[in-house]
This record gives sequence, structure tokens and C-alpha cells, in this order.
Amino acid sequence: MQATATMFKNNIGGTVTESTSKEFFEKYNPADKNELLGKFPKSNQKDLDSAVSEAKKAFEVWRYTPAPKRAEVLYRAAEVTKDQKEELAKILTKETGKPIVEARGEIQEVIDTYLFFAGEGRRIYGLTGQSELLNKSIITIRQPIGICGLITAWNFPSAVPSWKVAPALISGNVVILKPSKDAPISGYRLIENLYKAGLPKGCASVLFGTGEFGDLIVRHPEIKVISLTGSVEVGKQIYETCGRMLKKCALELGGKNAIIALEDANQDLLLEGVLWGAFGTAGQRCTSTSRLIIQKSSWSDSFIEKLASAAKKLIIGNSLNEKTQVGPVITSSHRDSIHGFTERAIKEGGKLICGGKFLSGGEYDKGNFYEPTIISNIKPNMELACKEVFGPVLAVIPVSDSTEAIKVANNVEYGLSLSIYTKDINLAMKAANQFESGIVYINAPTIGAECGGATAFGGWKNTGNGTREGGVMALDTYTQYKTIYIDYSDKLQRAQID
Repeated sequence: MQATATMFKNNIGGTVTESTSKEFFEKYNPADKNELLGKFPKSNQKDLDSAVSEAKKAFEVWRYTPAPKRAEVLYRAAEVTKDQKEELAKILTKETGKPIVEARGEIQEVIDTYLFFAGEGRRIYGLTGQSELLNKSIITIRQPIGICGLITAWNFPSAVPSWKVAPALISGNVVILKPSKDAPISGYRLIENLYKAGLPKGCASVLFGTGEFGDLIVRHPEIKVISLTGSVEVGKQIYETCGRMLKKCALELGGKNAIIALEDANQDLLLEGVLWGAFGTAGQRCTSTSRLIIQKSSWSDSFIEKLASAAKKLIIGNSLNEKTQVGPVITSSHRDSIHGFTERAIKEGGKLICGGKFLSGGEYDKGNFYEPTIISNIKPNMELACKEVFGPVLAVIPVSDSTEAIKVANNVEYGLSLSIYTKDINLAMKAANQFESGIVYINAPTIGAECGGATAFGGWKNTGNGTREGGVMALDTYTQYKTIYIDYSDKLQRAQID
């Protein structure tokens, strides 16, 4: 263990502030359990109240700042982030174990998100309507809501906070961010860089803490919006609390995503898609390909063999190495959980094709490494076909035709991302229409997201509550509508026109 470690403090409204709790948690590199990345305060109610107090004062100024002026902060934040891209990517990799190439892509996502929502500063449109009365006009505008509590996950510790912070700020709100205790530094740097870009004092805070502190954020009466990226169980609890308090609530929860491979699929394209979808980020994406629903055909068995051969060749190791393709999983306890899914699937009758073990020896002994794993002969009602693993484990489910494939794909409690590989465009569009998911891919893996205006990241069923992130629809979470009636008649009109 390192003799010394960085002692982080909260950033309350732009001021680095020591927590009143005097308690800390530690964060280690998942690729090297001997590397302590820092100690972080377990924030408490007093810390939160201080952040809320600063946010309330800032909101009264920021809400009335013209949106194009607010946009200038996001434009500058994009430039600050761009200048620090390599440094931030390395921090992200050390926190999460994500390969450095993927980490660079995530930081680019932050840059793109800032630029997109900065552009929205001149496009926060309302509506105009025709009145049923003479000499009367109606306009509807969007306005900010207040303080937004943002609770984020560890697997995208830079991109996901930016998806929440950017639309909240451009809309005129102020934010309090609680990053995951398993990846706390990236979120801290994100808020720090917003202040470097000129964000006025008080408009953003980042407070460290565990799940208990997240509950304090949700329950604080002055925090009007809650946005969570996390588990279904936590999401349900938060939704219940927000319902009782009549708070706006945005939930992005779990997934059990599938690729359907039909007999006419392009096998080369399919191989690349399944490999990347299942094992990129060590399977630790909410959009990771967790199921391969494959139509029985003359090549289906040989394809699984090719897939296993390719999976065995993936380079696994410390993700700061440019050649690494699969890094560690986030914690040793999470690795144990992943392995439990593997063991139970085999006991239920699944056939282990490859993987299924902790990696050991050399640098592997230092971290939480798990082999890319493929298990075939999985039936649609088995645990591995239904429950989220959040790791590099792929369930192979054989089906007889496209009708059965679509039925199996929908046969889970989640509805985030589904994909189909086929050359039949009519069948592809039929599947896209019938899929019970918020995201659909045709001839592409289940992972990936863009931040453009037409995109909407989010899911159906237990994946969320219908809110969206990443595109213009995210503004719906952070704005409220106001309808303004303008009467320019000379006398009161008591009745509708005949």
C-alpha cells in the first residue's frame, strides 16, 4: 500500500471545502489493488445543506442569465476538457479499469455533449398557439426548475455526469453531483473544469459519499430534480421517494441487451459486433451485449467456435497499455458476483465454451481480472438469460426462427438496447417495430450512444421511467413549461366566439 494518498475534499459551489464528517473512504485502481488513488470524504447532512445554500443563491442569478450567455460556459468547458483530454482519460482508466482507447472516447463524449448543449442555448424553444378569443395570443416557454441532484454510476464517470450537468445548466438550473464512490475523481474534475470555464460560483457542487449520502440528496426538500444512473433496486426506491415529494425524477437503470443473429446475417460483421458488444469495457456497460440469440443454421455452431476463438485472443491486462482490449472489472466483490452467474448457469445446464475463470499470475494477481466468458445451451427462462450480470459473460440462446428470436429478446424485465443482424430489411424493420426497448440497432452491436438532437438514450420497462438523456429530449427533465396568455382587447371577453 502507498505510504501517502491524495486527500480529496468536496467542491461546494466552486470552493474546495473539508467535510464536517471527518470520515473517509478509499478508492483503489481495479487493475492494481496496491495503488491507492485517493481518500474521499463521506459527506453528511451539514455538507449537503451548505451546498444547497450556495446553490439557492446562485440559482437566483443563473436562472435569469440569458441562455446564450450560459452557453458560453459550456463552449469554454469543451475547450478546457479538450486541452486535458489525455490526462482525464488516464484518470478515468485508473478509476474504472477501462482501456485507455475507450477512455479517450469517453472524454470526447464529454466534449461533444458540451458543444451540443451549448448550441441548445439558442434553441430552447417554446410554442405559440391560436387563441379561441379575439385579440389574444398564447405562448408557452420552458423555464428552469431549481437545484438538481445528480447521482451517477462508476462505469462512465465522465460522460454520464456530462449528460446530466450540461442540459441542467443550459436550462438555467444549478446542480449538486454525487459521483460513485467507485469512480469519484472524474466527476470531481468535471465540476472543477466547469469553474475553470467561468461557471459562476454556487452553480455546481460535487460532494463525495456512499449510498446513504445519495439518499440524503434525494430527500432534501430544496432539491427539486433528481437524476440517477444506477440499479433497478435503487431506482425504485428513489422513484417512490420522489413520488411522495412530487419531485421530477429521471432514471437510467439496468439492461439485459441482446443481439439477434439470423441465418442470413453477415458473419464477419456479426463476429465483430458480438465481440465488441459483449466484452468491450469488460461487459460493464448498461448497453453491453449480454445475450446472443442465434437462429439454428448450417453455420451457427461453427460461428460460436469462431467467436470463442476470437474471445480467447483478446488482450487482457492493465488498461493503460495501449494494446489492452479488456481491462479488469471494478471490484473484487463484483468479480465474485460475475463468477457466481457463471457457476449457476453451468449447474442449470449451460455449456461453458470459453472463459469462466479468474485470471491469475503476474499482473493479474494485482487486479480484478475475469476471462471473457461464453456459455451456450442457455434457455430463455434461465437466470443467465434474464438477469443483468454486468460483466464479460455472454449467454448464447438458440432459437428456430425470427419470430421466436424476437419473443425471446423481449422476454426480460429490461428494455434498453436490442439488435438484429440480417440482410432482410423488411424483417429488420419488423423486429425494430416489435422490440420492447428504447434503443434498436440493425447490423450493429447493442452498445454506443451519440449526443445529437435526434438521439434519445434511455429504455423501457425496468430500465427506467421514460426519461431520456443525451439529446434534446434531455431538456424535458430539467425544464418546466409556462403558458402565457396575452390579451390586447379593449374589453373583457366572457364567452367563446360563435
